Amino acid sequence: MSNALIIQASSLIQSGDIVRAEELLTALVETDGDHALVEVLDDMPSKDLLAVIREYDSSKQSILSLLITPDQFARAVVLDRLYGERSHEHLRGMFNAVIFREDADANEFIEAIAELEFGYEAIADYLSDRAEEVVGTSNALETEDISRSEISDHDWKEVTWLLRHDHPDIYANVLLLLSTMLENEAIAEAELAIIDEDEEKAEAEAKDAAAKEAKAKSDEEDDSAI
Repeated sequence: MSNALIIQASSLIQSGDIVRAEELLTALVETDGDHALVEVLDDMPSKDLLAVIREYDSSKQSILSLLITPDQFARAVVLDRLYGERSHEHLRGMFNAVIFREDADANEFIEAIAELEFGYEAIADYLSDRAEEVVGTSNALETEDISRSEISDHDWKEVTWLLRHDHPDIYANVLLLLSTMLENEAIAEAELAIIDEDEEKAEAEAKDAAAKEAKAKSDEEDDSAI
């Protein structure tokens, strides 16, 4: 039954019908219980599982997000970068919905993600929108003397706190990736500024040349008239 269910769900996902795929999978809970769905998720291709859970966040929960295990989530979340979403909005939404659910230990999810290839990158992508705060260039987030309860936003601040206090090795690697992101952004902005400056200079030179040509032509006409 599980194989047939997975094939049917995969077919719906590939056709873009994520809602029906999610409904098909969650219906299993009503007939066979939570454990049956967890087993199906274990056999389900990670890319298909990701396609479903990335469409849900804390404001729109899915039973899949509530039952997915740390290992299952990790295998799916490291694939999110394949979507090429620059804002990582979907990554952040599903990340918060899963690791901060009521019965979850966020540290277990962080550890499971970090153990996989591109795991550090996935965590860095999640924090990329707040890279300056996390790296500390704007000094907006000090976590040394703050308890988790004081910073419990079920979002990037709490994840940063957990990384810094409970996973220093992971935190160090993620900081390096975020620092590189900021450096690359600065380089790209500098290069763009140079290109803009060159374009403005070329445009000004073209206008100046056109003005000189027009004046020379006008002078010639005046000489001819004389």
